[in-house]
Amino acid sequence: MPTVLVVEDERDIRDLLRRYLEREGHSVESTGTGAEALRMLVDHQPDLVLLDLGLPDIDGLEVLTAATRHGSAVIALTARSAVEDRIRGLQLGADDYVTKPFSPQEVVLRVAAVLTRTGNQSADASASFGGGRLVIDEARHEASLAGVPLDLTPSEWGVLVALAASPGRVYSRSELMNRARGYEFAGFERTIDSHVKNLRRKLGPDAAAIVETVLGVGYRLGLERDG
Repeated sequence: MPTVLVVEDERDIRDLLRRYLEREGHSVESTGTGAEALRMLVDHQPDLVLLDLGLPDIDGLEVLTAATRHGSAVIALTARSAVEDRIRGLQLGADDYVTKPFSPQEVVLRVAAVLTRTGNQSADASASFGGGRLVIDEARHEASLAGVPLDLTPSEWGVLVALAASPGRVYSRSELMNRARGYEFAGFERTIDSHVKNLRRKLGPDAAAIVETVLGVGYRLGLERDG
């Protein structure tokens, strides 16, 4: 049963989301403050966080950063409409973005979509690339490079899995965003560059040869699939 942490300072919205999520079979924890949310990330290790960025005590982006560091997927809930705020949230690792007012049914559907993309959804054996150098196990939601586990955010994982689906194939930014997140983020194609940059940092010195840039087009996986 997936655990969802709802971080929302408006009690009515918080309770409404809890009811809808529990109706769909999710285990739900909730809080109205960022400080409590930081504690609950450690205590409950939620699979996904529904996060209001406009919290009363601390900046919601601080909670977002902590959530991605703990490996939780994040859907940001906010009344902020400025493009800069939305891009910043996506750059910090948010997997989805919903602007208030919103339909609770839509939020529930987005939660299901994100959990499907970031969860243990594949029954296939792990795949290796570059003579076993890179290993991706979608069933276990694990990846390793030269035997060292990669600690990836949900967005970075989505990018890597999307590229690995067809090694050598070039994906445009918009297509890669679509494949990594499940649908288009209109107007935010460049946020994929931030996710690729962070992914490369974790891949180490040879990252540019693993996730290759094709100038004017997009990105591709530079390693061949084994077998």
